[in-house]
Amino acid sequence: MQKEIQAVLAGFGGQGTLFAGKVIAYAGLLEDREVSWFPSYGPEMRGGTANCSVTVSDEPIGSPLVTDPTAVIAMNQPSYDRFVMEARPGAVIVYDSDLIAPTDGRADLEKVGIPASKIAQDAELGKLANIVLLGKLWDKTGFCERATLDEAIRKCVPPTKPHLVESNKQALEMGMSA
Repeated sequence: MQKEIQAVLAGFGGQGTLFAGKVIAYAGLLEDREVSWFPSYGPEMRGGTANCSVTVSDEPIGSPLVTDPTAVIAMNQPSYDRFVMEARPGAVIVYDSDLIAPTDGRADLEKVGIPASKIAQDAELGKLANIVLLGKLWDKTGFCERATLDEAIRKCVPPTKPHLVESNKQALEMGMSA
């Protein structure tokens, strides 16, 4: 089986952090593993805070809340500042280097900054910086089989928007190779 992951994905509402977390959770379901996905968001529809805790494990999960993540995806500076301090030593922190300047001083983490917003814009993938970052997280952690990740994208994209499956898969690939 793949490695356990306890992740927090965080950003502003509308950046797709909850969707990216669902993809991780669905990948775990597809591999018949224990899964928890716990969203948290402010009262605003867009622009407020949004984050989710996701755990995929081969063992029963005691709590849906991730308080010492093994992985963090941060899509804005406030999210980075908050969750980098909660990450356990050795955690992988993937962040959008277009929007975040790390100043935390933690040397016990694997910090991976990629220009996800620019990558998505340059490829005309709209607002898929979240999936670019998800691709980089997969590249660094291997939290599921590669084919499972593609299937999770297919399952999470709404049936009314099937054209978005390929663009999401393209965004994953761009993140993996960034």
